[in-house]
Amino acid sequence: MSPFDTFMFDWFGDTLFNVLLLNIVVIGPASFAAGQGVAATWRHWGQVVFYTALLSAALRFLDYALAGGELWSVCGFLLGWAIQLAIGSLAYRLTRASQMIRQYPWLYRRKGLLGWEERH
Repeated sequence: MSPFDTFMFDWFGDTLFNVLLLNIVVIGPASFAAGQGVAATWRHWGQVVFYTALLSAALRFLDYALAGGELWSVCGFLLGWAIQLAIGSLAYRLTRASQMIRQYPWLYRRKGLLGWEERH
């Protein structure tokens, strides 16, 4: 193993390739769907934090079961949670901006990809 892979395994419980593969390809779409689902039902953003924490716990298990990673890696959990929270938050904001523009076109107009502003 290279020194970087040793560092990644010591701190995050697995190699960089496995961390990125499991975070982006396997659990990433679930986090995106969770962010969209929370926004589509008009719930608070804090629920995205909770759901991505659950997905990060599932990610640690999949890393352990499929890739031979460390199950109880706190840093691995936090790194996965940060990545999943970023993906879920992006989906939440995209969906919420679309909702505001679609449901209240007389009040708001789109301002960039993730935002809206009041009409004057």
